[in-house]
Formats: sequence, C-alpha cells, structure tokens
Amino acid sequence: MPVLTRLIPSPVVVDIRGGALADLSRLLADQRISTSGKIAIAVSDGSGARLRERLAPELPGAAWFPVAGGTIDAAVKLADAMRGERYDAVVALGGGKIIDATKYAAARVGLPMVAVATNLSHDGICSPVSTLDNDNGRGSYGVPGPIAVVIDLDVIRAAPARYVRSGIGDAVSNLSALADWELSHRETGERIDGLAAAMARSAGEAVLRHPGTIADDDFLVTLAEGLVLTGIAMSISGDTRPSSGACHEISHAFDLLHPQRAATHGEQVGMGAAFAMHLRGARDASVLIADTLRRHGLPVLPEEIGFSAREFVEAVRFAPRTRPGRFTVLEHLDLSDTEIRDAYADYAKTISS
Repeated sequence: MPVLTRLIPSPVVVDIRGGALADLSRLLADQRISTSGKIAIAVSDGSGARLRERLAPELPGAAWFPVAGGTIDAAVKLADAMRGERYDAVVALGGGKIIDATKYAAARVGLPMVAVATNLSHDGICSPVSTLDNDNGRGSYGVPGPIAVVIDLDVIRAAPARYVRSGIGDAVSNLSALADWELSHRETGERIDGLAAAMARSAGEAVLRHPGTIADDDFLVTLAEGLVLTGIAMSISGDTRPSSGACHEISHAFDLLHPQRAATHGEQVGMGAAFAMHLRGARDASVLIADTLRRHGLPVLPEEIGFSAREFVEAVRFAPRTRPGRFTVLEHLDLSDTEIRDAYADYAKTISS
C-alpha cells in the first residue's frame, strides 16, 4: 500500500519571541536566505523607519526602500526600484500594508520574501495573498507566501494597542468563515480541505478561549501563532476560504461604501463574525465571540465604530457583491433590508442581555 503525502507550503523559519529582531542578520545567513548579505529592505514610514536606525549597522549590505503604503502603485514602484540589482531576498519591515505590498513586489521580481511584522493587525503576515488598494477600491492578489516570518514581541508591545486587538478580530473570525465553508459544502457541494480547515479552526479557537490579554506574552504568542497558522491554511487550500466568509464580505462592504470612515480590518471582521453566527442560528457561538471581542476592547456593534444601524444594514445587503461566486450565510439567506434590520435588532439585544 503506497503512502500518499503532499507538500505543505510554509515558511522555513517562524521566529516568535522577545528579541527576535536582533537575530535577523543571523537568520538570513544561517538559513541561506542571503549568504552575501545583499538584501532589499522595504520599510514603512512609521514603525519600519524607526527600526531602520537600529538594524542598519547589523545589515551593512542592505538597500533600504521606503514604501508609501498598501497600494498596487506602491508595490509596483517597489518592484521597479529593485530591478537590475542582484538581491538575495527582500525583507518587509512594518505592518500589514507594507508586508502585502512587499509580497506583491517580491513576486514580480522573483525574490524570496521575509516578513518582519511590527504589529499583529491581521493574518496577512504569512498568507499567499496581497490585499492592495487600487483605482477600483481594493483587490486581492495571489502571491507566494514568505520564506521566513519574524515577530519580535518587544516590537509588538510597542505597537498601538488597537492594531494588536485588530488581529484578535481577524483570528476569531476564522470560526465564522469555516461555518460558511461547511454551509457551502452542504448546499453547493464545494470541497473542503480538511487540513486547512483544522489549522484555521485551531488558530481561531486558541485565540477565542485564551484567558490572557494583549499585555501577556503568552497571549501574544498564541495570537501570533494563530495568524501565522491561518496564513499557512490559506496556502494549503489555495484560497482565502479558511479565513474569509460573510464576516469578510461585510468588512469589504464597509471599505467600499465608506472608504474614509472604515475601521480596522480586524474590528470589522470580528463584528461581522459575531453577527454572521447569529444569522445562522448559532446564538451561543455569537455571544461567545461577542464577549471575547468586548473583553479585548473590540467593537461588537456598528455604533461603536461610528456607523449607524441603517448603514450596517446597507453594508450587509451590499456584502455579497464584494465576493462574487463565494457562498456564505448571506447568499444562502438572501435577506431583504427589512429582514436584515430585524436580524440586527435581535443580534444587538441578544449580545447585550
């Protein structure tokens, strides 16, 4: 009987601990990511720029490239700037926008990419997807995942608490996304990748049920590991299905309908996950998610991020248009504005009682 296996795309190194950044140059050399020391480093104008002074003496062969933000134009500009030089790899030093732009640029020029996260705002740290703003709003682009991931807890603790909390919402939303995947399997026959689902579920449950806070290193490690595992789950499944369902459709709707007012990604998908669980009749799960979000200082009602109930209903109604072809509880129920309004009123009452 032959033993059948498959290769899992994953980083060769995941380093999550206090002081990890100090060993970046050693990691690049020891793992043969860069034996010459000639690397490109993409930095944000915030946390990345502040760390440049600290790292520059340890990386004398590096060329530094400031990146304006998470746009397709910034990513293309970075790729063009790196062309013609024989860099061994490109390192992204910053938050989610810089990591996404660098993943895209690395794919265009054929370089391995190292993600050095300065906050834990979402699961794009290790995913095979770059989410970038473009002329039509925001798009998701398939790219290779990073060859290495470095998360220094000392750096994470220095990040704004809101961005770290955002990662909690993104990790917990896995549970709603997986419920949508299972619903699609039952209703449309869509195939579920069991390994990807198991990894995404483990990540979400670990964050959901951890008793600590963002002030605890143990919780930060659990959150960081959960976000990395979710990214690997997406690589295994070949798409964002393990972590993106109705929760993300609602978030994308806010981004498109109110681009100047949208909250953080994790704040929106966490709230979307709690509401989507309520829609599918899983009220205990909805309350548990809402309680966890509330305990970590995340919003559970649209009013808490500056949106009215009417605007929330509008976003939920618009949400299926953000992911054509994806089947979630929103497509399944196909609720009218009145039905969404009634469901939201019941949700708000349920999680507040």
